[in-house]
Amino acid sequence: MASMDVPGLICGRGAQEHRRRGVTYNTVLPAFIPAMSDSSAPVVTASAYLTLHYRLAKLGGEDIVTTFNGNPATLMLGQNQLAPFLEQRLLGMAEGAHQIFNLEPSQAFGERTAELIQPVSRATLDENSVPGADYQVGELIDFAAPKGGRFAGVLRELGDEVCIFDFNHPLAGERLQFEVKLISVL
Repeated sequence: MASMDVPGLICGRGAQEHRRRGVTYNTVLPAFIPAMSDSSAPVVTASAYLTLHYRLAKLGGEDIVTTFNGNPATLMLGQNQLAPFLEQRLLGMAEGAHQIFNLEPSQAFGERTAELIQPVSRATLDENSVPGADYQVGELIDFAAPKGGRFAGVLRELGDEVCIFDFNHPLAGERLQFEVKLISVL
């Protein structure tokens, strides 16, 4: 599979080669552009059952998750099994389609927000997390919020009195690539 250094449509001979291999590249700025497909093949709807291979990677290569090396995934859209922005890319795709989408941060987990880097008192952390936990800087820590609910954040600084957490999604600010091969659509 070819990869691209910059988001955009592949044109010319490269595009012909990828089309011959069944791969369609789309840049999703500003709207989803469906790939051309056989009109008799079933297409993905908002409540479709799917069997597919998919890969989410940082633009430039590092895989975050992939099913291409093993069994395909089976899921139903609209059930929070995939992030909504990923499900949106699948809508209208035909069974058998193979596409790669390059996503800007605003189309994925959002930009990094400085306001989401917050101090949490060590006492609050200790009272609302696993007793006796050995926290490590850089670790994603899930703990109960003092007034209900749950927080998850990356520990940036561990102090005796105050800890600094980054509550941005770990992939916020990242340009991503989403590859999908639809095996079946019901």
